[in-house]
Amino acid sequence: MTGYQSWIDKQIAQAQAEGKFDNLAGSGKPLDLSDDSEYWWVRKLMKREGLSYLPPTLQLRKDAELTLAAIKEMTDEDDVRQALRELNDRIADAIRTPQSGPPLGLSPVNADAVVQRWRATRG
Repeated sequence: MTGYQSWIDKQIAQAQAEGKFDNLAGSGKPLDLSDDSEYWWVRKLMKREGLSYLPPTLQLRKDAELTLAAIKEMTDEDDVRQALRELNDRIADAIRTPQSGPPLGLSPVNADAVVQRWRATRG
């Protein structure tokens, strides 16, 4: 008597018999169990897919740095002011609403001072 075999067990047995599990990537190698946190699979998936994640406060800090760096390359003052307005709006929103992650550590940028420095570099 062979006992009860579920549909999935039959599918697995058939795939094994057909050799579909032969020569799989990582076959014969030990599993990497070095990450023992409960989100190990998320980190592994993100690494495999080339994704990254920062908490909202850190992402905003990074975006602020990138915006200020991008301003140096802008050629129109209206574009500079628009970029600063959008950045300051995001910073103000983050200050008003609780954010997850480390403290924000940012305050709105003095747009006039940034524009003045921008103009000085234009000669």
